[in-house]
Amino acid sequence: MNEGAGRESAVAIGERVIGRGHPCLILAEVAQAHEGSLGIAHSFVDAAADAGACAVKFQTHIAEAESSPLEPFRVAFGAQDRSRYDYWKRMEFSAGQWRELAEHARERGLIFLSSPFSEEAAGLLEELGVPAWKVASGEVTHRPLLERLAATGRPLLVSTGMSGWSEIDELAGWLGRRPGGFALLQCTTAYPCPAEKVGLNVMGEMRERYGCPVGLSDHTGAPWAGLAAAALGADLLEVHVTFSRRLFGPDAPASLTFEELTRLVEGVRFIERMHSHPADKDAQAEEARPLREIFTRSLFAASDLPAGTALAREHLVLRKPGTGIGAGELDGLLGRRLARGLARGEMLTRRHLGEQ
Repeated sequence: MNEGAGRESAVAIGERVIGRGHPCLILAEVAQAHEGSLGIAHSFVDAAADAGACAVKFQTHIAEAESSPLEPFRVAFGAQDRSRYDYWKRMEFSAGQWRELAEHARERGLIFLSSPFSEEAAGLLEELGVPAWKVASGEVTHRPLLERLAATGRPLLVSTGMSGWSEIDELAGWLGRRPGGFALLQCTTAYPCPAEKVGLNVMGEMRERYGCPVGLSDHTGAPWAGLAAAALGADLLEVHVTFSRRLFGPDAPASLTFEELTRLVEGVRFIERMHSHPADKDAQAEEARPLREIFTRSLFAASDLPAGTALAREHLVLRKPGTGIGAGELDGLLGRRLARGLARGEMLTRRHLGEQ
């Protein structure tokens, strides 16, 4: 058990707060979907804002600081790049171009985030004033990078797709002794990730174990996991985005289209409204009284019944509307004698029973 267990914490990301009682932070992850084009990257910023995301997130790769020609491709997706190193090189933006993207995101009301994959990338992003650090699953054991990030006093949002509990225990204990706070995201490193491997249960285990905000980094390529995570109280949700899953690139099959992201955002906010308004069943029943009279049933005569008839079950039927004596009183009326006669199809009233 981590020393942070048993307490609930919240984390500030700029002007936003994530944690219990706060809206879920929805991050639109662009990653390398821009294919090295600054113009396309700007298009992703606008599309994320239009879809209602809270933040747009990129990945900052500096090939010489991160990779070597020995790095293998995760999946083969074209002959354009001779090596993974060449791919990262093609994905690089200059410091000025990153600044353009950050300013554009802020102008559109988005939090700008980017995952650094080297200390050099962290330095570049720090100069841009990113309000938090998104740490990719593969960097959990990259302690020099984590130390560089934690030293800024800004929160770390850490994906755990490649880590078991012992490694996460160590990380959470280390982060818990540093300022800024942290959040953990359940993540399964599969692109796309099948439903059987999403692991929504892990979010609750993390919350109980570490007392920190928790969320889901989703690679399913569908909105369902994100909605389920929100229903379980996720504090943050990261989804890859694309203009079409037909586009080139390794992450497209595991991404949401912006139309799907729009519906995901709507769904998450709908779920939050449900959670924030617990139902009072008695109050709901009172509000439904006019409809109750329309949809429920009253007792009616099944045949002509003269005064003095001792009511039996076969004498009465249940018909709408529910403005008379209701079905719940049927058993208690059996054996009662009519003070006044009833015609077939006539509603039974208290007057027929001699009560008025």
